Amino acid sequence: MKTMNKITRRSFLKAALGAAAVSAFSLTGCGGSASSAAAGTASSAAASSAAASAEAGQTFKVGIVNYVDHASLNQIVASVESRLDEMGKGKGVTFDYADYYANAQADQTNLNQIGADLVADDVDVIVAVATPTAATMLAAVEDTDIPVVYSAVTDPSAAGFDGEENITGTSDALNTDAIMNLILAVNPDIDTIGLLYDLSQDASTQAIADAKAFCDSKGIKYVEKNGTTTAEVQMAAEALIAAGVKAVFTPTDNTVMTAELSIYETFLDAGVQHYTGADSFALNGAFVGYGVDYVQLGEATADMVVELLCEGKTTADLPYQTFDNGIATINTETCKALGLDLDTVKKAFEPYCTEVVEVTTQENF
Repeated sequence: MKTMNKITRRSFLKAALGAAAVSAFSLTGCGGSASSAAAGTASSAAASSAAASAEAGQTFKVGIVNYVDHASLNQIVASVESRLDEMGKGKGVTFDYADYYANAQADQTNLNQIGADLVADDVDVIVAVATPTAATMLAAVEDTDIPVVYSAVTDPSAAGFDGEENITGTSDALNTDAIMNLILAVNPDIDTIGLLYDLSQDASTQAIADAKAFCDSKGIKYVEKNGTTTAEVQMAAEALIAAGVKAVFTPTDNTVMTAELSIYETFLDAGVQHYTGADSFALNGAFVGYGVDYVQLGEATADMVVELLCEGKTTADLPYQTFDNGIATINTETCKALGLDLDTVKKAFEPYCTEVVEVTTQENF
């Protein structure tokens, strides 16, 4: 997996995904300019009329902005790019994202510059991956008609996006109770659960509040530890071990996800089970990931882009989407290292999820 320079615009990770199933879109040319089609104040009828008059062979400039280089968000970017490629091929148009990709490396200054650059480039749409990215891109496109399609925004309403003009997208909102029930399924007598997250991550706020409420309702104590960097997350993990917890919950937290490869062996050595809010954590060594399939999330995000640019839709026509896949992903290597029987764990999980997926630890995927 390539690491992007701070404001480098290059496509990456195409090889990470095979072709996904093609949606049932029309195989005709896309609509007129995306700016006119996506303006929040433009009527759908006018946009549709523009779409009908367009010809195949059109090229659309698609800005894709990643918040930071880590497994979950990279999965989304790769999935968006793959989906746009297949949809463009089917429709006879080109979605040019390779020239308009940027990774902010979790730096707000970078985000601000990227947003300004994409507006100056007059892109047709901006795909914003993660909540800080979406907020910055929305501010950047103010006074323009460039639509923003976000992905992996955990709570669009709390972020202030729900009801805003010119923005829509896909949410990776987490069913926290479901994950907490998985912890109890394997550890029915547990009396203390660790909570590991970054206080500054909006994606963690509601999930951690829900986890605390769950523990309170069950009479379970919890220990909170936080970190804003990989080094701090490592220290927080060690502090949870020192506190004697046997299970730790982390939501869809970008900071902890970035640090997962650095902490999973620490948890393994201490016999601590790490339950997390995405399958990508499990792919990076965590015991269990539960929730949204980020490949599916990226595909749905790309589909919204196509609807805006090619189907004459506006952001007002496309309410944000949420997903609850009910999929538990178990790292089988981690499960074995923890001294747990995989079949027993899978059976315990059955009442609380629709599917159990087995993976092994991978640095890149």
